[in-house]
Amino acid sequence: MKKIATIALALGLTASTAFAGGYSAPVVEAEPVVVEGSSSSNAGLLIPALLVVGLIAAAASDSSSD
Repeated sequence: MKKIATIALALGLTASTAFAGGYSAPVVEAEPVVVEGSSSSNAGLLIPALLVVGLIAAAASDSSSD
């Protein structure tokens, strides 16, 4: 019975030191998100170019021959 009491006392003393210092929340740093350049700059040039081509085509087809 003394062996069990000694083992219980030893485990009790070692278990109480495991919680020394309290709890501190882990610090997780977020990695920055890298956004790669999209091809929208080409669309910015493509749409006006198509409008100019459409206006030229409309002007060419409106010419009336007398």
